[in-house]
Amino acid sequence: MTESASGRPQLAASAVIFRNGQFLVVRRANAPGRGLYSVPGGRVEHGETLHQAVAREVREETALAIDIVGFAGWREVLPDPTAGRAGHYLVISFAAHWRAGKVTLNEELDDFRWITPDELGELRTTQGLADIVDAARRLIAP
Repeated sequence: MTESASGRPQLAASAVIFRNGQFLVVRRANAPGRGLYSVPGGRVEHGETLHQAVAREVREETALAIDIVGFAGWREVLPDPTAGRAGHYLVISFAAHWRAGKVTLNEELDDFRWITPDELGELRTTQGLADIVDAARRLIAP
């Protein structure tokens, strides 16, 4: 995600993608969040629905196809120059099932892992990720 020239908050969408009891985390290769694990996502483009945006971002970042299950929550990322974040983002997150594909990362990411929710605490993650994963897991659970 890059900061808008307008300086206004940017809308983004992300997906917690589950497959066989695990979910996908990806490590950001660029600011903001360089070196932190998160879930795939990015900015919503003009004229896109949130579902279209999250499916596109997942496809662009990981080459995966997903089925969206439902709304898992939101988080706000505020500007913080000391943490290398100049932009202001509102991230809408969804729970999703993996449908098809093998993870192939684009240049925005440098690592991925399929993990259980219990393993998330072992990683350096973006702020608020554990709460979003927990909410998504509740939507996915039978």
